Amino acid sequence: MSTPGAFDAVSAPETLPDGGSSSLADGEWHRMHPLTPLFKGGLALLVVAGIVISNMRDKVIGWVVKLFAPAEAGYVTQSGDPVDWVLENNLVLLALAAVLGLVVLLVAIFWFLWRFQQFRITGHHVEVRKGLLFRSHRRAPLDRVQGVNLTRPFPARLIGLAKLEVVGAGNDANVPLEYLSTPKAEAVRADILRLAAGARSARLVASGSAPQQTTREQIVGSMNAGVSGLIEGVDLADVAPESVVKIPTGRLIGSQLVIGVLWFLFFGAIFVISISAMYLGMTADGENPADIALGLVGLGLGMGIPLVIAVVGITWAQISKSLRYSIASTPDGVRITFGLLTTVTETLPPGRIFAVEVSQSLLWRPFGWWTVKINRMTGKSAAQQSSGNAQQFSIVLPVGRRADVERVLGLVMPGIPPHEIAAMWESGVTGPVADDPYKTIPARAAWRRPLSWKRHGYRLTEHALLVRRGFLWRRLAVFPLARLQSVSISQSPLERLQRVSRGQVHSVTGPVTGHLSGLERDDAIALLDGVSRAAAHAASNDRTHRWAEWQQATEA
Repeated sequence: MSTPGAFDAVSAPETLPDGGSSSLADGEWHRMHPLTPLFKGGLALLVVAGIVISNMRDKVIGWVVKLFAPAEAGYVTQSGDPVDWVLENNLVLLALAAVLGLVVLLVAIFWFLWRFQQFRITGHHVEVRKGLLFRSHRRAPLDRVQGVNLTRPFPARLIGLAKLEVVGAGNDANVPLEYLSTPKAEAVRADILRLAAGARSARLVASGSAPQQTTREQIVGSMNAGVSGLIEGVDLADVAPESVVKIPTGRLIGSQLVIGVLWFLFFGAIFVISISAMYLGMTADGENPADIALGLVGLGLGMGIPLVIAVVGITWAQISKSLRYSIASTPDGVRITFGLLTTVTETLPPGRIFAVEVSQSLLWRPFGWWTVKINRMTGKSAAQQSSGNAQQFSIVLPVGRRADVERVLGLVMPGIPPHEIAAMWESGVTGPVADDPYKTIPARAAWRRPLSWKRHGYRLTEHALLVRRGFLWRRLAVFPLARLQSVSISQSPLERLQRVSRGQVHSVTGPVTGHLSGLERDDAIALLDGVSRAAAHAASNDRTHRWAEWQQATEA
């Protein structure tokens, strides 16, 4: 995916059918938005420079004076403020010249960084090259693209910029395109997804040739679009089709507040233990009641305020990430949008989803709320996937009722017929039912899962392997057979005595796991043999990874 070296060694681009100046998927090199360097470290650099100058301005001014006016280098600032000394000695022009020189230097650095960062889309790859002294060239094969994410961090959103991330198959395989104006980002995303889905021609943004914009016109146009979009609440050019699921704001906030109760209890327990330990320690030392009371108040404020801020911060972060949620089917895949301040739009071909899980916590059960998560190729390392932002990409339904869950399952698992999804709900999500079709833990091994042994088990269907688990936290994991990685079984000495085995369903890294324990030995062997045959058959007939071709075939 990433190969350092000279750019001149790159082969000539392939001309795409219907490509041209109106499309960025024309096989030619294009530059990022002129303000890209500012958002890729420029803002942080300016903030750091401001802090350094404000805290060390006497040293900075002394260095500048020594450099340009050595005769005045021995100045003394009895007043304590070197700025007053600059004004008194008529050195304002010199100070302004130094500031102007610094600004010119930063602008020059940013300009060079912008000039040497380009991307292109050919009929086979998405490529990004950058660097002046240390050059790099990243290339993502279109047939390995797992999806394209569009992120609009709040500062960039104010002036109409967006970041694209082409998700590849592999570790650290993503190719970022940062930053582009939002209309261009939408056009590039659509082109990449269409090519990756099997459509060999790039989408034309407009008929005929588009006039070239100057750098000033790009900056002014993106800022106007950003402010208008922020006020109007419209972030995307492709707002149609309408989301198939609408989450009421009250339900979304309520679901996160319920989870916030758990954080409150957790931090509350820490608070009570700390206060109790301090009270017992001070009492044992014979402290005065007044000193004990003062110490407890100090500790209470010192711990209580940060804990309250932490609970509020965690809850608000989850709410803001999930607000303005929508999910819809598009010709390029399933489009998922979420975020209040920083907005994220992800277009995900359903054929690239490796596992789906429907889950419900005990606190959500009275309300009938469920959440849906997926395992997918992210192109990120294990450390990157553990971050909160990366985990948000695994959530395709933050909170919903049964009808919402079934609609989402129908979108992300297009190869599974609707009647099978309905059966999943009855016997899998809320089961067990009479004549339970799942292979579960036998009664002699119920001690392994004392609360959920009647639920804990698996079922093999024509299209998927279903793993049902949990009592306090209900879970149903669905592994499409066409994209199942492998299945393994194992047995410890104690399990051999009980004639039971453990099973493990292997998928790509993600929140959905397939651990099974306490299975009958014959059921475990049947799982291994059955999955081997069914997965090979399903993989040979699967076409959903070519989303556009699969849609055309089903519609025909």
